[in-house]
Amino acid sequence: MQKQIYLAGGCFWGVEKYLAMMPGVIATEVGYANGITQNPSYEDVCSGNTGFAEAVLVTYNAEQTSLDTLLGHFYEIINPTMLNQQGPDIGSQYRTGIYYTDPAEMEAIATSLANLQKAYDAPIVTENLPLENYYKAEEYHQKYLDKNPGGYCHIPAYKYVEAKNAVK
Repeated sequence: MQKQIYLAGGCFWGVEKYLAMMPGVIATEVGYANGITQNPSYEDVCSGNTGFAEAVLVTYNAEQTSLDTLLGHFYEIINPTMLNQQGPDIGSQYRTGIYYTDPAEMEAIATSLANLQKAYDAPIVTENLPLENYYKAEEYHQKYLDKNPGGYCHIPAYKYVEAKNAVK
């Protein structure tokens, strides 16, 4: 059974690359989630005036992996206590968030975040919200790090090695 979840974890290039490597993930796509305008461009989102978060649409096989497992991998690459920042990237578009389309997932996400909180002294600021809207990012952003292997990424390179080894 295919399911989808939208995950925002800073610059979407690295988040997409990392999540695409996870067992059970069928497809990934980068885009803009939960903003206040229609059809935003990357430049619009970077202005900080649209309310959008850079996000990754993750389509996964629920018979091969669970939402909880995917969230565990996601937590490995974010700092859930940083508001509107991941790595050197600063702005509301770089906030962390988990956006669902199935209301039944809200409680599971809340439980996952509550369990994650136990590992941190500072409060978790990762959003747990229904998806209000989503727009696919421009084509040059899709699979960006595959197209540009030396491209910028705030996620440490060793995380990709760990992900690649997890798939084997």
